[in-house]
Amino acid sequence: MSTPKTPPTDPSSDSSPPATRRAPGGAGNGWASEAVLHNPALGPLGALLLAVIVFAVTTSTFFTVDNLSLVVQQALVVATLGLGQTLIVLTGGIDLANAAIMVLGTMLFARLVIGGTAPGVALMMGFVVCAVLGVVSGGLVTWLNLPPFIVTLGMLTVVLAIGRLYSEGNSYPVTDDVLGVLGKGGYLFGQLKVTHGMTLAVVMFAVAWYALTKTAWGKHVYALGNDPEAARLTGIHVGRTRFSVYLIAGVIYAFAAWQALGRIPNADPNAFQTGNLDSITAVVIGGTSLFGGHGSVLGTVVGALIVAVLRSGLTQAGIDSLYQDVATGVLVIAAVAFDQLARRRSR
Repeated sequence: MSTPKTPPTDPSSDSSPPATRRAPGGAGNGWASEAVLHNPALGPLGALLLAVIVFAVTTSTFFTVDNLSLVVQQALVVATLGLGQTLIVLTGGIDLANAAIMVLGTMLFARLVIGGTAPGVALMMGFVVCAVLGVVSGGLVTWLNLPPFIVTLGMLTVVLAIGRLYSEGNSYPVTDDVLGVLGKGGYLFGQLKVTHGMTLAVVMFAVAWYALTKTAWGKHVYALGNDPEAARLTGIHVGRTRFSVYLIAGVIYAFAAWQALGRIPNADPNAFQTGNLDSITAVVIGGTSLFGGHGSVLGTVVGALIVAVLRSGLTQAGIDSLYQDVATGVLVIAAVAFDQLARRRSR
């Protein structure tokens, strides 16, 4: 009988425990892969800085205060969706319905307020619905032991249909100050625009980082992603942990819906059609392993910024949007390949 794995013991790390053996060839061989395993956001951060430098040199409009602020705003919703996606991927799952849940949240917020519901009540009801949808996915995955891919693919279809039925095929402009408040804000140093949505995102990511790195719950999430059976044998309540992740992710998607209305004050049932793929892209490029147990919410922020910087820079360089999609796809494949290589070398 093999000895079960234990959950991560280093609370300052946002990744799974590093391997103790080095690849053959000397004590220093494999140091790069081990460094990345210790700091999942390290590689993506280097790629982000490189992209910024390249576009700053090759274009005259990229490296300006206004454009950099716009890039951050464009990455905001995807980063928030990616936060919920990261928690699920860390457990070895995936959520294909996150953007659809978010869009349904925007529809609920807008239509309820238009129908005369108080904005605060409308927000609360939208949050409850998004959380319930997360609970449904988590329940099916946890207690019926269904594959997360199949469950969330089915949820994607169901939620998209519900959203279009509820909206009656129409979009709804948002004029209420409460619903659009996250798009407002002030200027840092008199030039850099900082919205309330940015501030909220910083708080959310900080809380998630603390929960994953400084609490027992976070250790359990990583242990579950590393090896569910080993986690169970060490006394971790695997079902409860997995279920809680989907519930929390549903709440995060509601925050993303609120942010989306602050960014674009219009609730459209056809919006963010590739939001689920964009969030997965941010998660993967940010260094989180699709196999679970290894990754960082900070890496997801960097991953979302990389995608936004890439699109902004290539647009200003006059590159067709189709080539931008090609570049993004290549980045995703390269990130997954690098993750596989790093994991093999660390064994």
